[in-house]
Amino acid sequence: MQSNLIFSILLLSIFSVCQAQTKKLSDQYTELSALTSAYVYPTRVVWKEGNITNEKYLLQKGNGQANLYNPHSVVLKNEGNTSSSILLDFGKQMNASIEVVTGMWGGNNLPKNVRVRFGESVSEAMSEIGEKGATNDHAVRDFSLPLPWLGKNRSGESGFRFVRIDFLEPNSELHLRELRAVATFRDVPYVGTFKSSNERLNSIWNVGAYTVHVNMQDYLWDGIKRDRLVWVGDLHPEVATVNTVFGYNEVVPKSLDLARDATPLPGWMSGHSSYSMWWIILHYDWYMHHGNKEYLREQIPYLKDLVKQIISKVDKGTEKMDGARFLDWPSSDDKIAVHAGLQAMTIMSLEKASFILNLFGESQAKELSDKTIAEMKKVTPPHNSSKQAAALMSLVGLMDADKAYKDVLAVGGAQKFSTFYGYYMLEAMAKAGKYQEAMNIISEYWGAMLDLGATTFWEDFNMDWIPNASRIDELVPEGKVDIHGDYGAYCYVGHRHSLCHGWASGPTAWLSEHVLGVKVVEPGGRTYKITPNLGDLEWVEGTFPTTYGPIYIQHKRQGNKIISDIKAPKEVKIIR
Repeated sequence: MQSNLIFSILLLSIFSVCQAQTKKLSDQYTELSALTSAYVYPTRVVWKEGNITNEKYLLQKGNGQANLYNPHSVVLKNEGNTSSSILLDFGKQMNASIEVVTGMWGGNNLPKNVRVRFGESVSEAMSEIGEKGATNDHAVRDFSLPLPWLGKNRSGESGFRFVRIDFLEPNSELHLRELRAVATFRDVPYVGTFKSSNERLNSIWNVGAYTVHVNMQDYLWDGIKRDRLVWVGDLHPEVATVNTVFGYNEVVPKSLDLARDATPLPGWMSGHSSYSMWWIILHYDWYMHHGNKEYLREQIPYLKDLVKQIISKVDKGTEKMDGARFLDWPSSDDKIAVHAGLQAMTIMSLEKASFILNLFGESQAKELSDKTIAEMKKVTPPHNSSKQAAALMSLVGLMDADKAYKDVLAVGGAQKFSTFYGYYMLEAMAKAGKYQEAMNIISEYWGAMLDLGATTFWEDFNMDWIPNASRIDELVPEGKVDIHGDYGAYCYVGHRHSLCHGWASGPTAWLSEHVLGVKVVEPGGRTYKITPNLGDLEWVEGTFPTTYGPIYIQHKRQGNKIISDIKAPKEVKIIR
């Protein structure tokens, strides 16, 4: 009896100590991330060199556990100073690390060193640092990794699809059991969908959605390899895609708040006056879709001071912004176009600010905004035949929409489109009623990236790059142009060019808004206008996320008529 009591007291004491240690340990933790991970295995061997046997086993799913029984070992054998190397394709761009599980090898059981090279293209994975712009900026993608005997090791993260492994030890063998990617992402459903009679447009919609999804990390990044940063202007098309595909997600307000808190006034967000303007426009769009008035109220002190700062840079109706004067990279050397674009951007941001200020009874700041807008609309700067400038001017009424299309946007078709501002060019085409023409541009411009092997859309793309270009998922054939390594400009020369950039996702939002025809017209997603524009499509169907659940939409062509079937949550009003 006494021994049982002593044993019980001892157990209770041990439990109390463990509980205290657990509490003490948990106190050291920060909040859990909303991200999850999944294992992804290679889909094919692109290339190998040296003495490698059984490489096909790297394409099989495993369990991640080292094992004394290794019937499927992949053996890399180096003789002398000759190294064995292999290049693997994981099938799709990911934000991921690489994990290598090893077997047993003869001789000593010291770690064996390999060199790992990640690539968004085959040519990048095969390159040396400094070769055609290859870099370790933002995320290390070229490094040595020690592999233990009968164990495993994992690298840091980067954005990649291809992985090259070089076995570095002379006169040695390396036995691999598995080589897999550990992809990190937000496990959120694709509430919004889009399908039509045109499979190419369907693929473009899906790739745009995935491009943003893979960038929805702790914050909403612009790129998963380079530019793992929150760039506020770049957020605008990304957030449009989030609203279209995922609905509400906390990554957006987190990113907007980060930009605000990192930019005390009189600073400009990311150093760009236009990016601070995009911050205002983003808050307007976010409120229209989700209706969180209390969150919007938190922005008012900063917003009021930012509006004053913007207005202080307007002289007699003409913008004179300081800081970096920027629209997008392809237009950045055209000072005339940048001025015209900033004139339009200033009007657009003050219009959205006026709406928000009125919502909270900030009458004095609203009146000052309205007065400045009226003065600025009397000034029409030359667009200099820039599609970026003409698009923005059309969207705010500084230029007639039909004239903007005929004189500028239609010239050369997809020539001089850009991945970021292409979204606003498409919006301006829609304003001019050129829906079929816009779909043709989407198919030609964004579709060309898919033709070249893309699984995500790129930081930049130029139609002049297409002739004689190699695909990104193949070794560059003799006589072909390396489309990743040989092109690019400004900060994205050669392999430094990001092939997964969220700002390029504009067609996803555009197709849902203008072809499926869904546009929010009342704050909080309570009222939507649905006006399909099928062009030459026979049918289109899909869903659109709202605060109250998805709207289900189907449009079919019957003769000269479009027959629509729409089902919406009872809380949602549909205007047709």
